[in-house]
Amino acid sequence: MATGKATRSAQQRILRNIEMTEGFYNTFSTITDYKEIPLVPLDIAVEPLISLLPKIESYAKSAMEGCENPPADGLTKDMSGAIRLYSIEEQLEGEPLYAILNRILRTENRQQLKPWLLYLKLLHTALSHLPSIREVVYRGVKLDLSNQYRTKEKIKWPSFSSCTTTITVLQSEQLYGIMGPRTMFAIDCHSGKNIRNHSAYPLEEEVLLLPGTEFKITGFLKQGDNLHMIQLKQIESARSSSSPLPDPVISRPISGDTVAVN
Repeated sequence: MATGKATRSAQQRILRNIEMTEGFYNTFSTITDYKEIPLVPLDIAVEPLISLLPKIESYAKSAMEGCENPPADGLTKDMSGAIRLYSIEEQLEGEPLYAILNRILRTENRQQLKPWLLYLKLLHTALSHLPSIREVVYRGVKLDLSNQYRTKEKIKWPSFSSCTTTITVLQSEQLYGIMGPRTMFAIDCHSGKNIRNHSAYPLEEEVLLLPGTEFKITGFLKQGDNLHMIQLKQIESARSSSSPLPDPVISRPISGDTVAVN
């Protein structure tokens, strides 16, 4: 059963993820060989990361142990574990895993991304199996970003974007705040993935938007107390995920063979 502490941790994860604004409006470089990356179990997917993040092996094991059996939504246990591992708040080299991964996704350094590709493939595959939601979700930052968006008609977020279906999460004085420069995004999305059934914090209605999701800017509203609201509408694309990562196709069971990422 989730505790109040777990709920607060999930809210902090949403806030922290959306506060990392540097570069999130840049274009995510397409991984041209993504289709060739094999789908492997979680313990193998994190092997290339152990030298960088020594704790990740034990955290991946803990994530697997915390999964429902069988997992919801028709996912395999490794897929569910990949989502759960993404959601945890425990520190890996001073930051949660999601913070490290998203920072790398916002860069154009292909070499830094290489050790993450097996895990990224498993995580992306897991999310692609979840039902897509069509509704307005919210995300916010404790900065005034209105000027950066007024000059743009379209924007693309290159990393995983944590959003909430409950606007009251962003009205918390301890988290988003009620005073000071703030920007709230109201996002009309059609391919968001609610990870509640696989998150370490299931009481939170956290929705993930996948890397490369593109939006049209549809409106601005300046409210009191330095609050700026920006309305976004997800742009329809041929891929339901709206991601530059090609949609994965599972043509065989997840293999237990060790695979090297060159």
